[in-house]
Amino acid sequence: MNAPVRFFGEIQPFRYEGPESRNLFAYRWYDKDRMVLGKRMEDHLRFAIAYWHSFTWPGGDPFGGETFLRPWMHGGDEMALARAKADVAFDLFRILDVPFFCFHDRDIAPEGKSLRESNANVRAIADIFARKMETEKVRLLWGTANLFSNRRFMAGAATNPDPDVFAYASAQVKHVLEVTHELGGQNYVLWGGREGYETLLNTDLKRELDQMGRFLNLVVEHKHRIGFKGTILIEPKPQEPTKHQYDYDVGTVYGLLCRAGLQDEVKVNIEANHATLAGHSFEHEIAMAAALGIFGSIDMNKGDAQSGWDTDQFPTNIEDTALALYEIIKAGGFTTGGLNFDAKIRRQSLDPEDLVLAHAGAMDLCARALLMAAKMVEDGALQRAVDERYAGWNGAEGGAMFAGERSLADIAARVEAEGLDPQPRSGRQERLENLVASYF
Repeated sequence: MNAPVRFFGEIQPFRYEGPESRNLFAYRWYDKDRMVLGKRMEDHLRFAIAYWHSFTWPGGDPFGGETFLRPWMHGGDEMALARAKADVAFDLFRILDVPFFCFHDRDIAPEGKSLRESNANVRAIADIFARKMETEKVRLLWGTANLFSNRRFMAGAATNPDPDVFAYASAQVKHVLEVTHELGGQNYVLWGGREGYETLLNTDLKRELDQMGRFLNLVVEHKHRIGFKGTILIEPKPQEPTKHQYDYDVGTVYGLLCRAGLQDEVKVNIEANHATLAGHSFEHEIAMAAALGIFGSIDMNKGDAQSGWDTDQFPTNIEDTALALYEIIKAGGFTTGGLNFDAKIRRQSLDPEDLVLAHAGAMDLCARALLMAAKMVEDGALQRAVDERYAGWNGAEGGAMFAGERSLADIAARVEAEGLDPQPRSGRQERLENLVASYF
């Protein structure tokens, strides 16, 4: 099969034209070299394209088969198709001028009859990536192993009751971690997929948690053994496909890391749609990760307000996106992480340009949201309101209590001696919500 390098036809690389432009094939807000809070916009956002949804998902859903009929998804030689898919992927990276991409091993190459054959397939495509990256701008944000699609993982990978499945998953991760390292990946992601349970009736909960901790330690140990300097990330998700997943949300992942002694070694990759499935806002999960010292990277997408499942839509809500980026800026911004579009076009969006415009529109939205988040930071009014609310803790007694310099008896004695009768003060929520709205 000849590589479909002209899949996107005559679409030219996107350029910044400014907010007044009506050209759908140009950026209105994403000016990659614009300085925002002392840093280039591109370096703030660190956009990445997800290989799986963009080039591997065929457009199916639980009630219907594929709709896209992509040319690299049909033919006799699976490796030839994988090479053609790589050509298309790098063409999209060039058109959108993105700095990063992400992949699962099973996205980029077909699974073989054995792990040895599967690894050889992945290695062959990784070699193509390496050659392309010599002359292209794009770099690898992170790689990961697919430990959820094959039926062997139906009861989990690290948490599987069969130790041979645990071993197979370990070997698969070892190879992908090494490939990620060789390609200069800046992170390695562990998404549990099926690390959870359907019913407690057949589940040894403690054993599975212990297995998960052992697995994470094995990955971190191998990271150091091969000299990988990137960050190991866990991506939280509450349920779907399992009834309950052990990496439910940021707080749960932190508990897992502490239990495994890895809270200083592993961080989180937070997805917007997973946050809302867990009953949180996206900005909550980012702020929680920052507070716990495990913020790493994000998958930017959104769910459907009327569907309680993981719809993986491209972001379109400017306020939600700005609030998320505000928390990222407050956390110090990305280091090895970035903003990966773990999003897919709708199954009725059949044209090649739909894939291009979905990413470009999302990039523009995030760029505009970044400018709004920067206004919030520069203005400082939101932070001043928070500082004022907690100002008492900076006083003599507040500081002494917080520092552990007062016993419970000391505190009680002061309350009685001074006749303290503290009265509540307004949280001013509506005032602050109006303030946020004023930045848009």
